[in-house]
Amino acid sequence: MAAPERAARVRVPDRVPSLLTDLYQFTMAYGYWSARRHEEPAAFELFFRSNPFQGGFALFCGLRECTRFLGGFRLSEEEVRYLRSALPPDTHPDFFSYLRRLDCSGVTVRAVPEGSAAFARVPLMEVSGPLAVVQLLESSLLCLVNYASLVCTNAARFRLAAGPKLQLLEMGLRRAQGPDGSLTASLCAYIGGFNLTTNVQAGYLFGIPLAGTIGHSYITSFSSLEEAEPCRLPPAAGPGPPVDLVSLSRASLSRVCHLLAEDRAKVREGELAAFVSYAAAYPSNFLPVIDSYSMASGLLSFCAVALSLCELGYKPRGVRLDSGDLCRQSVEVRRVFRTCAEGFGKPDFLSLSIVGTNNISECNLEELSETENEIDAVGVGTHLVTCTLQPSLGCVYKLVEVAGRPTMKVTEDPEKSTMPGRKGLYRLLDARGHPALDLLCVRDEPPPREGVELRCHLLGQERNPISVTPAHVVSLWRDVFVQGQVLQPPESVREVRERAQRSLDMLHPRHKRLRDPDAYPVALSDRLLSVLTELRRDGN
Repeated sequence: MAAPERAARVRVPDRVPSLLTDLYQFTMAYGYWSARRHEEPAAFELFFRSNPFQGGFALFCGLRECTRFLGGFRLSEEEVRYLRSALPPDTHPDFFSYLRRLDCSGVTVRAVPEGSAAFARVPLMEVSGPLAVVQLLESSLLCLVNYASLVCTNAARFRLAAGPKLQLLEMGLRRAQGPDGSLTASLCAYIGGFNLTTNVQAGYLFGIPLAGTIGHSYITSFSSLEEAEPCRLPPAAGPGPPVDLVSLSRASLSRVCHLLAEDRAKVREGELAAFVSYAAAYPSNFLPVIDSYSMASGLLSFCAVALSLCELGYKPRGVRLDSGDLCRQSVEVRRVFRTCAEGFGKPDFLSLSIVGTNNISECNLEELSETENEIDAVGVGTHLVTCTLQPSLGCVYKLVEVAGRPTMKVTEDPEKSTMPGRKGLYRLLDARGHPALDLLCVRDEPPPREGVELRCHLLGQERNPISVTPAHVVSLWRDVFVQGQVLQPPESVREVRERAQRSLDMLHPRHKRLRDPDAYPVALSDRLLSVLTELRRDGN
């Protein structure tokens, strides 16, 4: 079923060209340029306003693609000519000369490490540099972070619903929103906790372990055993003459039906032929779907061919269930496997896997964990890659400082207000190592200290200060892109995946509940609250 994991050995193609942005970014850049403000130092923050899926957390994903995009950001002559035709005709021609020279050599990015648990209103990235340039980056960076973080979080929720032991297979390629969406989904689902993917390109680019055998069309393409001939298979241990697998499977079917007291007439000959044909091609990877016609036919056919493979020294892998009551069917399938193991003296039947697929949702996985079943692995497609419970994370990119002056969006809707100024960002941990609170500070104020009480103000409850004494303090910001240079080699997919799993393990269970989780506290320092209060009073 599964191809072995390997390290990615290829360079991922650039997936976000510099023109993949909104027109209003260029019109704003022209406005800055016309006002001679385009070189003013500015800082933006990228964050989301509420946790996705009505949950208690998100996982930050997409940072590696962001730094690759920034490193390659520049406009070609042809692209600038296109912009000359697309922008209003009264745009000054010198602006296009300015655009041709643009790059991110003056841009610096601080970010939370990719794969980290993240929470509403806490910045994921701070992007600073010349005002016009960092403005132009907005839509592209949001595009790279929004979906990646959403599907990674969705995958983490599927993993929490499934529990730690169940194998999870991402199989959403055919249902994803285009080829780029499918690659992002495969990558981020793996980071979020899935074990395998069916997406061959994702396996090639990112080193994700692959899985897959045959589908219903292969089975329904056969109608008789004559179509499986000639079908000869040598013993696994060798040496020895090849054995006629068709004849052996016919005999095995009779033995299986006798042992299980089943009527051989239940078996569709075409299905048996398909299983024989595939077993001859891949005798060590025999894991067919068994409900193309009926589970009765498929299970008897599988057991016959699996018994034949065992007789020749091969180890069949298992079966896939793709319709009906997966829990009930898996219990029946496991009973039959145990009967065959005992009745034929073939212990390999005890280690056969049962894979369930059938439009699996997060709710289905919760039900699975609460219902008797014998399923070893689950394949998830549509509900994972399309994030059906919530189509967008809703990340925003807001100006927080320009020319050294803190700025914010002041609005009648408090939820849409922003937090001014460049900040320090700290995660305070309790004595057991659980994140207890995220603290936003003015950038140049001293960080909180372990074991030292501090006063802060919870978001939305600023008038009622609280006191906390952190057992441990983690500074969340990392410099990842400084003055046009990526500081460190990009982390491997495995490293990001491991961080994501550690982040989830550290979270207190009350913040990981899939239903009605406790809100994770986010707080402001005294100094940051003072800046916020002053700007609100002065109208920014």
